[in-house]
Amino acid sequence: MNNKLIIGLITAIILITQVDTSQAEAPTPGSSTDPVITKSYFDQNTLSEAKVKELVASAIAANAGGGQPSGSNGGTGTSTPVTMKVVQLQNGQTLYAGAGAEFIVRTGRVLAVSNDENGIPDVTGGKDLPAGTEVALNHLLIFPAEGRGIKSSPKNTADIFVMVRGSYLLLNADGSKAAQ
Repeated sequence: MNNKLIIGLITAIILITQVDTSQAEAPTPGSSTDPVITKSYFDQNTLSEAKVKELVASAIAANAGGGQPSGSNGGTGTSTPVTMKVVQLQNGQTLYAGAGAEFIVRTGRVLAVSNDENGIPDVTGGKDLPAGTEVALNHLLIFPAEGRGIKSSPKNTADIFVMVRGSYLLLNADGSKAAQ
């Protein structure tokens, strides 16, 4: 009996010690780990939904005219618009991107073009497209450097429309600049 009593007392002491330490670890209200603030302080230092909308609207308005001036686009001869522009690509034409431009092919069949061994980042597909690869429709392509773009595929039978953000150059098959 003595052994059972001793084991019971030791178990009780361990349980009481664990309960006390778990209560001791809880932060004390008003301490540096659990500060108390007033409602007015909270109201003054938080953003309301209306204030967020106001800040977003003013930021959009500040950037409304926001393209780069002509000539600051690496020599492609077009300005860099903030919004997307729809460009129609004819069979035989090549659409070259300026550095930082973005393309989304909406219709038609096009191939990736690159003047070096580096491909074009297909953000939607999560891979680089080497030159000659067919570009999937509705995939976002980002062009980190000039000298890359897309051209109509010899297999294309549909109209090609591309959404473009950034500077670009549209060339005919003979290398002349295409009228837009």
